[in-house]
Amino acid sequence: MILVILAIFIFVAACWINVKLANSEASKTLLLRFLVPAIFGLTVLVVWELMVRGLAVPQVILPTPSAIATKFFSSTHLLLADFVQTFMKGALGGYIIGCGAAVLMAILIDRVPFLQMGLLPVGNFVAALPIVGTAPILVMWFGFDWHSKAAVVVVMVFFPMLINTVQGLGSSDHMQRDLMKTYAASYWATLFKLRLPMAMPFIFNGLKISTTLALIGAIVAEFFGSPIVGMGFRISTEVGRLGLDMVWSEIVVAAIAGSAFYGLVAVIEKRVTFWHPSQRS
Repeated sequence: MILVILAIFIFVAACWINVKLANSEASKTLLLRFLVPAIFGLTVLVVWELMVRGLAVPQVILPTPSAIATKFFSSTHLLLADFVQTFMKGALGGYIIGCGAAVLMAILIDRVPFLQMGLLPVGNFVAALPIVGTAPILVMWFGFDWHSKAAVVVVMVFFPMLINTVQGLGSSDHMQRDLMKTYAASYWATLFKLRLPMAMPFIFNGLKISTTLALIGAIVAEFFGSPIVGMGFRISTEVGRLGLDMVWSEIVVAAIAGSAFYGLVAVIEKRVTFWHPSQRS
């Protein structure tokens, strides 16, 4: 009971400190931008530890952060192998293929308006299909290795990326396009010098959405068949063995990988679309 009361006190104190820091004059400095979420995240871990211990929650239901950290550092070889299999091969491979194919298809749709009327409705229908229905089919088609996981990722990221790119290619206004015509610019010159640069905010929006979809798709696809390695395989087998500390370790790896991947795309976006109002401080 003492641990529970201590956890509540720490949580209230941390919330009060964060509110004070967020409303202070220096709240816009780079240090506080990292300090506030760091304090909050550390508070969540401390409260989690104290509440689980104070309420005597069984470790098979909710392990403590200390138990998860112990399992994490004692299983780094397995976690690294799972990361390479799921993220580097399945998620990243499918992400590159799916997003690249979507951009090329968007340019083709922009060039041939008939495809926009016929393909986009079909794309919206396919994008609405549940992954638990399509993943087993693709696993049977492409095998149990990472190739089938990449295929699932391609299906998941292709149409969101396609729709964003098509919208981006149409974002330039008539005055800008008329100006290119006065310069006697061809379709391809207009595409590369005007329309693709104007579409970059939309393209990066699709790329950022696809970062999370890619990792989710690769992990879920491994539930339906994979070799004895991978995040999804490890999660499904450890849940059956009640090894929740290993499951949470895989969740930590997935969260770090997904956040880093999203952050990398966001940094590239800031460099490429520095001219856009959304990137101005």
